[in-house]
Amino acid sequence: MMNAASKSGSTSNNSASEQDSQLTAEEEQKEREHFQKVVDAFRYYRIHSLRRVAVAEKHFNDLPSRQQSLVPSFADTLLKLQQAVDQNYIVVKQIIRSAEKIFENRSFQLDSSTVNEVPEKIPTEFDMDKVKTTLKQLVRDWSEGGAAEREACYAPVIREILNLYPNECRSPSIRILVPGAGLGRLAHEIARLGFTCQGNEWSFYMLCAAHFVINRCDRVGQYTLYPWVHQYNNNKTRANQLQSCTFPDKNPSNMPPGSNFSMAAGDFMEVYTEPDSWNCIASVFFVDTAHNVIDYIETMYKILQPGGYWINLGPLLWHYSDMPNELSIELSYDEMREVITAVGFEFIKETRSHSAAYTENPKSMLQYQYDCVFFVVRKPV
Repeated sequence: MMNAASKSGSTSNNSASEQDSQLTAEEEQKEREHFQKVVDAFRYYRIHSLRRVAVAEKHFNDLPSRQQSLVPSFADTLLKLQQAVDQNYIVVKQIIRSAEKIFENRSFQLDSSTVNEVPEKIPTEFDMDKVKTTLKQLVRDWSEGGAAEREACYAPVIREILNLYPNECRSPSIRILVPGAGLGRLAHEIARLGFTCQGNEWSFYMLCAAHFVINRCDRVGQYTLYPWVHQYNNNKTRANQLQSCTFPDKNPSNMPPGSNFSMAAGDFMEVYTEPDSWNCIASVFFVDTAHNVIDYIETMYKILQPGGYWINLGPLLWHYSDMPNELSIELSYDEMREVITAVGFEFIKETRSHSAAYTENPKSMLQYQYDCVFFVVRKPV
């Protein structure tokens, strides 16, 4: 079972920092308002998506009837798009209903009867993009359709962990942290191997979906999703846009006896402050989420035990780059590598060219592939 803790509270196994466990009234109110904003974006999903279908319908209907007759299947396509959105909203409503119980140390009461209502404040396009990205993340982490991405991104990390900690070393006494855990699949897989593993995630969008799939899904293929229904460009066939997937591909509740898995919500820099507290950190597509990656590197070094390892895989798509009023330290990999060694880490393994994708539609006419770095470093004893 997954129980998340808000940014300064403890998790179900008390492995996150417990200092300053009480938020101020102002901080708690801001957290509550942000959480409600995320829930409102999920609530607005169906209306927002159907309006996009309506735009396509209007544009088509504005064509001369002669041109409309050249694409006789378009009306049927619109109906199928609407049905796909409705099916996705079944999943979205389940995410909303599970969100109320997401925090074990805090209660954010939601009225499930209002799940179909238009929010008082209409979510922005940015908010709705987050919802759609979260749905695609369900494919990446918890469906057969995401197997190729998991093989490229998660499997190398897991292989390194097994290499560093062979059979005789695999026990809950080995504590592994996965920052930027998304929907929790990597952390879940690591915990299944016998280690104590905690995922850390800042995004409430991801946390809500992770809580739903890990705590509320109890059989393989329980839900159907249409992850690419919002992609109106670069479709070779309409069937590609309407491709469905089922999830989860593995029963998340089917964990070995004694497994120790948890998720902690909040900013990595704020949650993890206890020195020498982790044996290993496994970060995938994470370091570029930093305002200042030097802060991340110094924190990794601080919280790792002497002799501990940091395994990293990902690109450097600095998330705050060119964002107004946001600090963004945009280092090259060589510059970042210099910082890593200057802080005190020793490089054990390094691959400068590792191809990987992120929530990519495999049938799209436009494909993004990241040429990632993959390394293992060690904090000296």
